[in-house]
Amino acid sequence: MLKDNYGKDLSAIKQKKLFLLDMDGTLYLGEQLFEGAREFLKALKDKGASYVFVTNNSSRSVKAYLEKLDRIGLKGEKKESFYTSTEALVSCLKASFTDPLVYAQGTKAFTTELARHFRVTEEFNREANVIAVGFDTELTFEKMQNTCRMIDTGIPYYATNPDWVCPTENGFVPDCGSMCYSYEKATGRAPIFIGKPRPLMIEAVLGKFGINKDDAVIIGDRLYTDILSGINAGVDTICVLSGESSAEDVESSENKPTYTINHIKDLLKILT
Repeated sequence: MLKDNYGKDLSAIKQKKLFLLDMDGTLYLGEQLFEGAREFLKALKDKGASYVFVTNNSSRSVKAYLEKLDRIGLKGEKKESFYTSTEALVSCLKASFTDPLVYAQGTKAFTTELARHFRVTEEFNREANVIAVGFDTELTFEKMQNTCRMIDTGIPYYATNPDWVCPTENGFVPDCGSMCYSYEKATGRAPIFIGKPRPLMIEAVLGKFGINKDDAVIIGDRLYTDILSGINAGVDTICVLSGESSAEDVESSENKPTYTINHIKDLLKILT
């Protein structure tokens, strides 16, 4: 019987039909694909299970993610296998506003995706109806200043994800949550975060595949986003210790994963 780091039987994982996978810190770091990641995805395909890459990282388009996976050795993935926080934000804005002018702060990929659905401005504009902020790897002081001015107007304020850091091969860098925290300190306003840990993304994927909660599992490296999203959606979770969270974090956290393992490759023996 194969067990997780705390002695829990992992055999129930064999019966799961849908795997919701984080990417950064779970399958790779930067340009480094983790050992066993390719074999893990192949094992899922071989057993007839489905998987979806569910990511809070809004800095890239799905096209860019496909190019990256192809580049680092995960070839042949399809755009239908992704669900991003940008997609979740678009769904939320469509449900809440009719033909809004959106002030958007994020990467070019982020603003381009929003512009496929809404009128978008990246400059201070009193005609804007809503603010949308994403993880911005192209951040400038001018953008920060414009965003603070927009927040001060009092219009609704959304952000893609609350992650404090994004793991890279060179260490952690500030993610959307950290950026928005600086805006909160400057303006006194915090955004409504859309991505994990809110259950919206998880429930959307379950509905898309017609999968029951009991037949799904979420795998990720962050307790306060990946794992908490599973708790909030009523879906089993696996925390991998290859990214942001450590064993000490798991032990001290109120958000306990269903299972804890060191690495994605630890699941290979279960699946094969």
